[in-house]
Amino acid sequence: MSGLRKLAASLGLSITTVSRALDGYTDVAPATRERVRAAAAATGYRPNTAARRLRLGATETVTMVVPGDPGQFAEPLYLELLAVCGGVFDAAGLDLTVLAARHGADEMAVYRRLVEGRRTDGLIVARTRVDDARIRWLADQGFPFVAMGRTELDVPYAHVDGDGEAAFRRATERLIALGHRRIAHLGGPDGFTFARLRRRGWASAMADAGLGGDGYLETPLTETGGAEATRRLLAGADRPTALLCATDRIAVGAIGAAAAMGLVVGRDVSVVGHDNLSQSAFTQPPLSTMELSIRGIGKRLAEMLIARIGGADPRDLSEIWPVEAVDRASVGPPPDRS
Repeated sequence: MSGLRKLAASLGLSITTVSRALDGYTDVAPATRERVRAAAAATGYRPNTAARRLRLGATETVTMVVPGDPGQFAEPLYLELLAVCGGVFDAAGLDLTVLAARHGADEMAVYRRLVEGRRTDGLIVARTRVDDARIRWLADQGFPFVAMGRTELDVPYAHVDGDGEAAFRRATERLIALGHRRIAHLGGPDGFTFARLRRRGWASAMADAGLGGDGYLETPLTETGGAEATRRLLAGADRPTALLCATDRIAVGAIGAAAAMGLVVGRDVSVVGHDNLSQSAFTQPPLSTMELSIRGIGKRLAEMLIARIGGADPRDLSEIWPVEAVDRASVGPPPDRS
């Protein structure tokens, strides 16, 4: 006799009633559902997962597709994000899987395979773009997903993002208040929404202060990219006195390059990053940066995706979170060049 049949016989219920009670169907009385679940727990009965998924038409799996392009898959913030999301999903009875895909046709092929093959119940879209084909396609499909970040698309979608524009504006204003006038921005690729918003915050603060906004270099999101951009910016006689970097990884490269050129970071040139990665507290000198609560973002992304799977309207699921400054020794007044 099967485990399900034995459980049903011990309770004096039909196999169908016990099965539907374990699957949470509301046509079974709440008291009966609780009685069945208690008996299943007491006897150690576990439903056949594959059969249950077939009955419910669900995979009980959610997926995050991580950018697989060079320098992006190894982003430390993804590890913390996944750890937090995984805990929330586990508590809800969902498994979190992670895939990597390069931008372009390969990436869209992964999304199509997941959705059209019904291999997942929901998706987390990471590192959003200004014109994001993934989000446009998923919205057209009506498939449950959430995005970490924003786009400029005129479609409703659930998302959580940090207010990078306001954060970089404030960071630029703080540097100006210290006396800096030549403040360069080492930005990420402009196709990423976060990079465009951070650049916009820097540019607006510079414009309002009557300062030139031509100290901008777009760079890959890596330490190497930050180092190469810094060497270019600091090679001239009229070099910037402050470098406002789109990410901590870019800023770490900037600190290394400045030091290799014989400059003292925090005295000869100030450097600011964003992300507050653990390594940022251990650079020489420690990096001034900005922090968005990745633990909080991860929890909300998971909660939103569970809500979307349950049928929640994406128009009710959008949040912009504040970004906090983390002041350390890599920032100081500009050097006296009189």
